[in-house]
Amino acid sequence: MLTGSIALDRIMVYPGKFSEVIQPDKLHVLSLSLLINELKETRGGVAANIAYTLALLGEKPVLLGSVGTAAKSYMKDLGKQGVDISRVHYSDLPTATFTVITDQANCQVGGFYPGAMSDSHSLRVSEFDPSEHFVVISPHDPQQMAKQVEECRASKMRLFYDVGQQASNISGKDIRAGIEAAELMIVNDYEMSQLVEKTGWDEDEIRNKVKIFIVTLGAKGCLIYQQGADEILSVPAMKVESVVDPTGAGDAFRAGFLYGYIRDFDIRTCAEFGTTAAAYAIEKHGTQAHFFTKKAFFERHDAKHISKETHV
Repeated sequence: MLTGSIALDRIMVYPGKFSEVIQPDKLHVLSLSLLINELKETRGGVAANIAYTLALLGEKPVLLGSVGTAAKSYMKDLGKQGVDISRVHYSDLPTATFTVITDQANCQVGGFYPGAMSDSHSLRVSEFDPSEHFVVISPHDPQQMAKQVEECRASKMRLFYDVGQQASNISGKDIRAGIEAAELMIVNDYEMSQLVEKTGWDEDEIRNKVKIFIVTLGAKGCLIYQQGADEILSVPAMKVESVVDPTGAGDAFRAGFLYGYIRDFDIRTCAEFGTTAAAYAIEKHGTQAHFFTKKAFFERHDAKHISKETHV
């Protein structure tokens, strides 16, 4: 069961590098106007993106979120893909919108308008059977995320706490509660630094509280920390044909990883599934523009992925 943002994305590409136009000594008076050479409007949202890729893998994920009425065709298409949209709430507010600029170094600056996402107070994860559902709380309204964490804790539901880019908007108290309730967490190295700042815990303390803790490193793959294990598992990224757009790669990685995780595959294989799914996303513009059959997915995984695990 996936709860989180369902959004419309505006993805822009800057042909230079942010580092070349940002003057570090002028950050207090920052004023930039970037000439963009590409603009695409696509469907997105973290929960919807994860659901989309899971559906490509043959899953029937339940999507729990809130959208504006104008997004009914979007939801209908996800339903045709195989996503269970019966728990989607239709709000009078507009659908959430994410606007992002990506530079040539794959660095990103984005802004998120929550819209209908703020009208998700009626959504309850506690209505789901803990024995049948693995809960994913991905970034959306911070107050609702906190309530859903508490519902999972009270109901003893298995939880993937995916704080993501909302780490900067959630209180330290709520982040600590999410970490302590989580079975699985996936963050990038920047988000990890935010967790340390918000919680007051160091990296080891945070990782040791979660059964499986993954730090993604972009083109360098990911590091996997397992509770009680002395070694850190390093899994390389899948080789891609071309880097077209990194937006949504993390969501695809989560979907691939979850596909293996809920089937009790070994952790290395789960991460490889994640990097395979991420590669498909990176090779297309937008977060739901990639497509594959299960047969093609596993053929690509088997043929191209560097499957030998390493330890650091």
